[in-house]
Amino acid sequence: MENFKIEPLIPEEATSLCRFMVSNTERFNRFLPITLAQNSTPTDSEAYINRKNWEADEKVEFTFAIKEKISGNIIGLIIIKDLDWDKKQGEFAYCIDKSWESKGVMTGVVETLSAYAFSDLQLKVLHIIVHQSNIGSLKVAQKAGFVWQMTLHNEHTPPNELPMDMELYELKIPKI
Repeated sequence: MENFKIEPLIPEEATSLCRFMVSNTERFNRFLPITLAQNSTPTDSEAYINRKNWEADEKVEFTFAIKEKISGNIIGLIIIKDLDWDKKQGEFAYCIDKSWESKGVMTGVVETLSAYAFSDLQLKVLHIIVHQSNIGSLKVAQKAGFVWQMTLHNEHTPPNELPMDMELYELKIPKI
């Protein structure tokens, strides 16, 4: 993690977040269309950040920016979502700038936030749901210790496409 840091989003970063999302539109449109649509202008991104901070305060969802250390620019997002506090489980969703892909950044972020989710949030199970064509995300799940569980049929419908099967990967809290 020498080149990047993980921090909550702040409203002053709306322009950086918007720039990051818009510059990766083609990459994010298929699997993150809602997040992409909510960040099409700096004003939209500021509203998104404010909503995400409220969600974190209410323990509904936790969204973090991945920032390049030197410039402070946002290079990725990671979200702990679909929280079920009774089952003590949640799901990761994440994205990274094309120029930071395949450098181990997201694997490190997932490992770091898995530890956070287990220790601070007291979760016991984490999921990553990914399409088999998303090789980078499959590798992140596997390298971060997540284990394939099953295929989820018709789990995700991208814009202007038919529903797609997705793969469910799971990580359980380490036994002591």
